[in-house]
Amino acid sequence: MTATNPFSIALHGGAGTITKGSLTPELDRAYRTALQQALTIGYDLLRQGATALAAVEATVVALEDCPLFNAGKGSVFNKVGKHEMDAAMMCGKTLEAGAVTGVKNVRNPISLASRILHFSDHVFLSHQGAEEFARNQGLAFEPDDYFFTQQRYEQWQALRDSDVYMLDHTETKEKKFGTVGAVALDQAGNLAAATSTGGMTNKNFNRIGDSPVIGAGTYANNKTCAISCTGHGEFFIRHVVAYDISCLMEYKGLSLAQACDVVVQQKLKPIGGEGGLVAVSGAGEVAMPFNSEGMYRAAWVAGLEPVVAIYQE
Repeated sequence: MTATNPFSIALHGGAGTITKGSLTPELDRAYRTALQQALTIGYDLLRQGATALAAVEATVVALEDCPLFNAGKGSVFNKVGKHEMDAAMMCGKTLEAGAVTGVKNVRNPISLASRILHFSDHVFLSHQGAEEFARNQGLAFEPDDYFFTQQRYEQWQALRDSDVYMLDHTETKEKKFGTVGAVALDQAGNLAAATSTGGMTNKNFNRIGDSPVIGAGTYANNKTCAISCTGHGEFFIRHVVAYDISCLMEYKGLSLAQACDVVVQQKLKPIGGEGGLVAVSGAGEVAMPFNSEGMYRAAWVAGLEPVVAIYQE
C-alpha cells in the first residue's frame, strides 16, 4: 500500500442472462478490454488525487462511448425507433445530484447530469428542457446515425410490431439489463455515484427507468456508501434500492456487504427484481452483488489487483 489515503472504484456494464455460452470468445475479450479501459481511466484519476465525481464521470463517459454497452453510443431503440437516454450523478459529500431523462442526440448524457449537478439549481431535467440546458453548457451533440448499431436495430426490428419490450436481449429467452455505472471513493474520503442508460428495447416512448431516479438507481452519501444499479428498473424504483442499502447501513449498522445482500438477494430476487449493482463504502470496501446469471463488472481498490468479471463466480 502506498502512502496515499485509501481510494477505490467499481463499475458495471449491465446485468442479466450473461453466460459463457451466450458470448463468443471474441465478445468476451472485447467486453473485458472495455471494462478494464474504463476502470483504468477512473482509477488513474483517483490515484492522481482527482475527486470521486470526476472519476465516475470519466469512467461512465468511456462506457457511453463504447458501442458494446446500452448507454450513449450503444443505446437501444424505443417503441418509435428513437434513442432516449437517462443518466444521473450524485455527490456523497454534499448530497447534491444531477439527473436527466429522455434526452436525444446528447453524446454523453452523464456529462449533462454532471453539469446539472454543478451548474443548475435543479436536480432533474427531462427531454427538450434538458437538451436546451446541454446546448447552453456547450456539450457535444451527435446525429441519429452516431447512435445506430446494427445489433440494436435488429433487436428492435424483431419487436417493433409487438407490445413486447426487451431488457437489452439477444435471444428471446435472454434478458440483459444494459445500464452502465460507476462508484468511487477518493483520497479526500468523498463518495460519488454515476449511472447512464439507453433503457429497454421497444420501451414505450418517454418511459423512465431507475437509472436517473435518485435513491432508486443512483445514490451516494459519505455517511454510508455510493451505489449504481442495473436491472429491471421498475422493481428498483418501487423498492428504492440504492437508498435502501444506505439506510440499512445508517440505521441498522449493517456492513456494505450485508446491506447489499439483504436488498439484492432477499428483497429483489423473490419478487422477480432481476439485476445487480456496484457499491463502495466510506471505508473503500467494494461490493458487486447481482441475482442474475451475470453482470459486466470491474473494481480496483488501492493496493490491490484490479478485478474484471462477467459471469457468476
